[in-house]
Amino acid sequence: MSTVLRLPGSDAELVVHDRGAGLPVLFQHGLGGSEAQVAQVFPDDGNWRRITVECRGHGASTLGARRPFSIAMFAADIVAVADQLGIDRFVAGGISMGAALALHLAWTRPERVAGLILVRPAWAFEPAPGNMRPIGEVAELIRSHPLQEARMIFEASETAERLRAEAPDNLASLLGYFDRPDIGAFADVLADIAADGTGVSEADAAGLRVPTLVIGNSRDAVHPLATAEILANAIPGALFIEVPAKATDPAAHSAAIRAALHHFLSTQFSHRSFAS
Repeated sequence: MSTVLRLPGSDAELVVHDRGAGLPVLFQHGLGGSEAQVAQVFPDDGNWRRITVECRGHGASTLGARRPFSIAMFAADIVAVADQLGIDRFVAGGISMGAALALHLAWTRPERVAGLILVRPAWAFEPAPGNMRPIGEVAELIRSHPLQEARMIFEASETAERLRAEAPDNLASLLGYFDRPDIGAFADVLADIAADGTGVSEADAAGLRVPTLVIGNSRDAVHPLATAEILANAIPGALFIEVPAKATDPAAHSAAIRAALHHFLSTQFSHRSFAS
């Protein structure tokens, strides 16, 4: 089921996808993604209630007038949606930016988060990490040049040349931003989020006390394997899994994530329940 919600005090209309039944898992897409990205990797066997909020400007959700965009803003939207759905506690998870939102929620709203899933995290503990610079570079080009010229400049850049060799999947995603019909406005989202952080320190992460799964892959310059390893080492008891690189075998990558999520949720929460 998909619904459109307008949260109290907000002019943004958020599309919320609510699938399955049982344990609520609020699982978020990455920067520039949508619910379709989540559907590719989340186990669809009906054992969990998977809820994905398409963040402002993502999928079919509107941008709204509030600026700047931030991880804290998107995380607050998720909690507001959970409130409207009557969900008190949930497993928080996501891919890339979605992982950043989940980590932010685990630290700032511990009374709401019963478990944590971080898939291909792009942020550890520093704001505006170097791996996010290519996204900021794309946003700045779009803001300062006509769109086709911006694309040509980026395709000829040192950044694109490096990614072409090291992380072709990342390059494809970055080039995809230029094809968005709303990219003139969405460039603000890219710039603001790329320059942001989770607001969680290494010491904060060491204080988390929830079952945690961290998933990383190689050949990924925007989501370095090292970032996933840093988070897994910092969060007590976190389970770390390296899956096949998306750049090498997208189907095996998605299948491995789906299997890891299924195992984690089944083993950590199959005999637990919490209010919803």
